[in-house]
Amino acid sequence: MQDDLMKSIATNLGIADLSLEAQQKIVAQFGEVALKAATVAMLEKLTEEKRDEFTALATAGDAAALQTFLDREVPDHDAIAKATIAKEVYRFKESQTS
Repeated sequence: MQDDLMKSIATNLGIADLSLEAQQKIVAQFGEVALKAATVAMLEKLTEEKRDEFTALATAGDAAALQTFLDREVPDHDAIAKATIAKEVYRFKESQTS
């Protein structure tokens, strides 16, 4: 499954014809950028107090509590994350053709 996901991401990023090692490096870097962008997009939806709560949950590493928090405070967090990642894919592709 992970190989299929890697292939899918590489295809979406337009890097499928690169070596596997190069693909893995780019996907890892892209993943970090996309995760940060999605996190910022969600944080923008929260009040300062809720941002502090989000940070505390994220720092604690309790994925279940963080999921519950996001479900309650940012009900459309999945859509926000998907849209943000799609935007990052587009930016990545644009930077490759420039």
